[in-house]
Amino acid sequence: MNASPFPLIRWLYCILSCAACLTKACGQSLGQPPQLTKVELLPNHEVALTVGGPVGFNIQVDASSDLSVWNPLVTLADSVSPIQYTDSAAPFLMRRYYRARTLQQADPYTGDHLATADGEVIIHPLFHASFIMEWKNKIIYSDPDDDPAYASRYPFWPKGDLILISHSHTDHFSVSQIDAVRRTNAVIIVPQPVFNSLTAAQKAMAVVLTNGASTNVLGLTVDATPAYNSYHPRGTGNGYVLTIGNKRIYISGDTGNIAETRALTNIDVAFVCMNQPFTMTANEATNAVRPFRPKVIYPYHYRDQSGSTANADLFKQRLGTDAGIEVRLRNWY
Repeated sequence: MNASPFPLIRWLYCILSCAACLTKACGQSLGQPPQLTKVELLPNHEVALTVGGPVGFNIQVDASSDLSVWNPLVTLADSVSPIQYTDSAAPFLMRRYYRARTLQQADPYTGDHLATADGEVIIHPLFHASFIMEWKNKIIYSDPDDDPAYASRYPFWPKGDLILISHSHTDHFSVSQIDAVRRTNAVIIVPQPVFNSLTAAQKAMAVVLTNGASTNVLGLTVDATPAYNSYHPRGTGNGYVLTIGNKRIYISGDTGNIAETRALTNIDVAFVCMNQPFTMTANEATNAVRPFRPKVIYPYHYRDQSGSTANADLFKQRLGTDAGIEVRLRNWY
């Protein structure tokens, strides 16, 4: 099959800059509106956007297929230099229109937008296996860890209402980082071995889930899924499926190419591990996700023991586009 399921002539672009949001509450002008200065069709039929705007205000890029309905695509942090963003959904769409607008609020969350039937989720990768999701002013952390390359930054991020810990390895679990990112009334969801290592204060706010168990918290559902291989004994760790509105988000934790992952259903977004020798090879990850076909995949936890970070690109290449799965490559290192 061709690299794109549709012929190249399908493309029709609209580049808009929205100045409607360019006045502060006090009435001061913010200067020039945001600009989509370049829209480039890449060889793999993804679209590279170059965006610029007034310093001090984040920029939201919206996308549409027909100009009648616009959906937020990504919120980008303000920058003196033009910002580069790649729309990896483009190869699967007949046409795509873009517009940019400056956000008024002082500290809006940045990241990719996921529309649900109960509000938007904004997804922001952090480091290795750690990321933030913001939903209805609630903050969800996945696996904040003690890696010195990123641990010092956690105090600058918003405090978490829900913290998910997949297993007890230190690149996923840190008692000190849980305290650094949690609100006083946060809920911490953990497997039993992690619970055993929590502080007394953390245990008081923790919910233990075994493989196959579920809980409802903060208006969403969390299902614990098996996550195991030769380095991670079965039952000691969890993957998670979060159901938010009508969307299902899968977080693999550390796992191999296992039957329980291949049997997942109706997954909209998946975070999938791939590193040697501790989780999956890029080929194994490809074979694991093809049966359950999530709509979007974020390769994460992809740095090998050698220090190489080539797995994410290799995975995207091996998976291709014939399965209709969008692969979003983000900077996790």
